[in-house]
Amino acid sequence: MRILLATAGSRGDVEPFAALARRAIAEGHQARLVAPDNSGADLSGLDVASMGVDYSRMIEDQGVSLGAAIRSFRSVVRPIMRGVIVESARAAMEYRPDVIVSHPKVLSATLVSEALGIPHVLVEIVPSVTPTLAFPAAGTVTRSLGILNPLTYGAAAASAALFRGDLDEVAKLVGVPRRPSAPPAATVLPISPAILGRPDDWPDNVHLTGAWNTESARVPLPVEVAEFVARGGFVYAGFGSMAAGDPVARAKEVVRGIRDYGARAMLACGLGGLEVPSDLLGNDVLVVSSVDHRLVLPHAEAAVHHGGIGTVHAATRASTVSVVVPFIADQPFWGARLHARGLSPAPIPRKRLTAAQLTSTLENAGRYRTAVAAASLSMADEDGTGAALAVIANVL
Repeated sequence: MRILLATAGSRGDVEPFAALARRAIAEGHQARLVAPDNSGADLSGLDVASMGVDYSRMIEDQGVSLGAAIRSFRSVVRPIMRGVIVESARAAMEYRPDVIVSHPKVLSATLVSEALGIPHVLVEIVPSVTPTLAFPAAGTVTRSLGILNPLTYGAAAASAALFRGDLDEVAKLVGVPRRPSAPPAATVLPISPAILGRPDDWPDNVHLTGAWNTESARVPLPVEVAEFVARGGFVYAGFGSMAAGDPVARAKEVVRGIRDYGARAMLACGLGGLEVPSDLLGNDVLVVSSVDHRLVLPHAEAAVHHGGIGTVHAATRASTVSVVVPFIADQPFWGARLHARGLSPAPIPRKRLTAAQLTSTLENAGRYRTAVAAASLSMADEDGTGAALAVIANVL
């Protein structure tokens, strides 16, 4: 099987596709990954084609907020999406795969599928495309709207209208007319059933596979980090690429909240979510750029994070209670879902994050440890990439 995988976004959007590509290759298939540059994901040893876009630089330049995206739509967002739409199509036409597996942002995937006469498998990194009565689309509202929940799933289809010029260019490139998109042959969601229950009203060709992980070699932790972890009694805090608001003020509240709780603090600064001033440093605070969650989170009393699905999976798999501080997009959804399933305290809105609130939430985290441990055991038996490959093979 010759597979073209195309994804767009930051590290959390790229890593699952890289894991699936590695698994496909390990099982004797051919796989090419079309992805943004400088995502931070480990793509070593993979056949990678560039989209010519850099989400990490965009985040570093303007942060993450809806307002910033609207203000920079013409100058930043539109050029990036053109790269996603057009360059992924060029890469697919050059590669001539048997099947195309794509992120929802790759709006040209259906045109390529039609042009090559191959099936298209959609990857919902988060549940935002397939309507259900069970919950609203991730990235819209967090409270259920009941019978109106399916109406929240229209954003993905509406986005195509914003980039019709780019899609027209792809249609000419691949030699097919523009028309309403055909539904995918199958949809896969790389999400653990321990975190999200599969709705009864999803079609049979929509599959909740479990998280897509790769068992890549674990590089030993730096000595300073290993020694900090070995002493125990710490809380991890990191907000990934969430550069928004005042990262110094946020770091002050986080450190004070963890100290008042009575633990040491490991802060991962990421792309600007936290910036720790020198007056906060001490023997009880370790500041790092990033760490291997697999090696650190199992030893943490709790993990304070933004609620991206990658970190949600990592913390739950590590049997570590999440304290979610959502910023944008799907993060409020995951904070709400974890709390509803009894896996974490109620999320703390980013603008309401104070030392006192964090201390109180951490003191409440212990009651969720038993449920998180059970979810971790359930996730240990999942083979998300294997399940996804089986779905892909079945559409051929």
